[in-house]
Amino acid sequence: MHIEQYVMAYQVEQDRLRALLPDGFVSLRPVLRINAEIRDGREGYLEYNTAVEKDGTRGWLNIARWDQVPFVRGGKTVTFRTSFLEISFTGVGIEGSCPAEKDNAGCYVLGETARLIPPEVITANKEFCDCTFRWQFSDTDAQGSSTGETLPAIPEAVTRVYPKVACTAENAASIPCKQVLGTYVVRFTR
Repeated sequence: MHIEQYVMAYQVEQDRLRALLPDGFVSLRPVLRINAEIRDGREGYLEYNTAVEKDGTRGWLNIARWDQVPFVRGGKTVTFRTSFLEISFTGVGIEGSCPAEKDNAGCYVLGETARLIPPEVITANKEFCDCTFRWQFSDTDAQGSSTGETLPAIPEAVTRVYPKVACTAENAASIPCKQVLGTYVVRFTR
């Protein structure tokens, strides 16, 4: 299967992230990530994740995922559009190596128990993108656009303890975007 995987990470208030994590998970960085895929040129897919640690193992917690996501192409731009999210990626023609997180054991998927799925090995180069996004669960949801830079997500000390909330896409999307940290597309065969 041919995959075009579009990735965008954005910075949020880490204390708000901590309030939405299920018991046993620890937030590693103040970041939320959207992975959008086009599979075989026809099927769209979205994932929404955050960087976590559970029982000493680091990875990404899958907050939500959606199949059969509509997308359109216009020149170098690909836009994924649903009733709850609009996100556009525009390739800028600059390539780099695909980021490999040395401490990423995979993606946790919630169910009756958290299941860890090992990471996919991707060796293809990435192409940097410009990106704009807007969550649309409510009028005050996160939105942002990239600045043409790739920025680090630096862990933040606890400064405020928020009441626990359910680990849902709606609750995560309500956390304001401070800035888009980076965005790219990578094309490979799965």
